[in-house]
Amino acid sequence: MRLVHLTSSRFFGGPERQMLGLAKALPSDCETAVVSFAEGGRCDAFLDMVRSAGFVARRLRNDTPHLFAARKELTALIREFRADILLCHGYKADLVGRPAARLAGIPVVAVSRGWTGETFKVRWYDRIDRLFLHRMDCVVCVSEGQATKVRAAGVPDAKSRVIRNAARPEAFRDPDSAMRERILAGVPQPGRRLILAAGRLSSDKGFHILIDAIPTVLARAPEARWIICGEGAERAALEQQVRTAGLTGVVVFVGFRTDLDDWMPNADLFVLPSFTEGLPNVLLEAHACGVPVVATAVGGTPELVRDGETGYLVPPGDAAALADRIIRLLVDDGVRRQMGANARARVREQFTFAVQARQYLELFEELLTAACAA
Repeated sequence: MRLVHLTSSRFFGGPERQMLGLAKALPSDCETAVVSFAEGGRCDAFLDMVRSAGFVARRLRNDTPHLFAARKELTALIREFRADILLCHGYKADLVGRPAARLAGIPVVAVSRGWTGETFKVRWYDRIDRLFLHRMDCVVCVSEGQATKVRAAGVPDAKSRVIRNAARPEAFRDPDSAMRERILAGVPQPGRRLILAAGRLSSDKGFHILIDAIPTVLARAPEARWIICGEGAERAALEQQVRTAGLTGVVVFVGFRTDLDDWMPNADLFVLPSFTEGLPNVLLEAHACGVPVVATAVGGTPELVRDGETGYLVPPGDAAALADRIIRLLVDDGVRRQMGANARARVREQFTFAVQARQYLELFEELLTAACAA
C-alpha cells in the first residue's frame, strides 16, 4: 500500500509529528510519501526530517495563488508514486488534494484537527475547509469533539471517523535533575516549582487567563515559576500583561523551543488554558512523561485528561478555577505524583502510534475495498 500525505508545513509542529509518527508505525509494506506546499521554503525543515527517517518527501513548485497548477503538479506526483490513497492536512491541502485524487483515481481522506478562528483570515480558511470536507471519501477527526463539529458542518456520519492523535515513543522520558536545574536557572527569580505551558501565542490559547490566575497561585505557592514556550501575535501583549501584574522574573517567555521533549518531563505541572482544541499534542506528551496537567475542558481534551485522575479540567476563561486546580497539585506532592503515573499509563494503553496505525489500516482497507467495488 502506498500513501501520500499532502500538507502545508511551516515548521515541525503537532501535525507534522503525527504524520511522521504514523509513517514509522505502519508496517513495512506500507510506503509513505509526504508532499508539502513550499510556504516560502519553510516546509524544508519538515521535509528534511521526513527524508532522514527514510521516507519520500517532495516540495510542490506551485503555491498560492497558483493552486490550479499545484493540482496538476500533485496529480503527476500521485501517479509517479503510484499512490493508493491521499491524505490531506488543512484547508489548502483539501482544496488541491481532492480534485487531484479524483483525476488520479484514488480515494482521498481529510484529517481534521480543529478550527481556531483566531483571526478573520483564519476564520475564512476554516470556512473553506468546512465547505470541502463533505466532498472527501472520509474525514478523520482527531477527537470526538472535533467529529461533532465536522458532522455539524455537513459531513455524514458514514464519512467521518475518529482516530485520535498519539504520543511519540521518544516522549516517554523520565526527569533529569541536571536538566531541571538548567531550566530553572533561566528564570530570574529562583523557585522550586516549575510550571510549563506551551503553544501558539494567540488569543484562542488563553494564556492571558493563565497570567490572570498566577497571583492567586503565588499567594499559596510562592515558589512557583512559569515558563511559557511558543511564539505568536499576542506575545508582546502577554509580556506587557506580565509586567503590569508585577510578575516579571516569575513568568518567562522563551519562544519556540525545539527541545521541548527535554523540558517537559522536568516540569511539576503542565497547563493548557485554551478556548478551543482538537486533541492537543502537548497534553499527550505531558501525559507520556508522567506530568499531570491542568487544562480547559474544550474539544478533545476531556477525551484524554481524566478529571481528578490524570489532571484537572476547568471551564475555559475561568482564572479562579484554573488557579484553584494548580494550587491543589502544587501543594500535594503525593497527589501530583500519582496523577502523573496515571497519566503515563493512560497514554501507554490508548494513545500510542501502534494503536493509531491499526485504526488507519482498517480505514485504508475499507476505502480500497469500496473503490474496487465501485
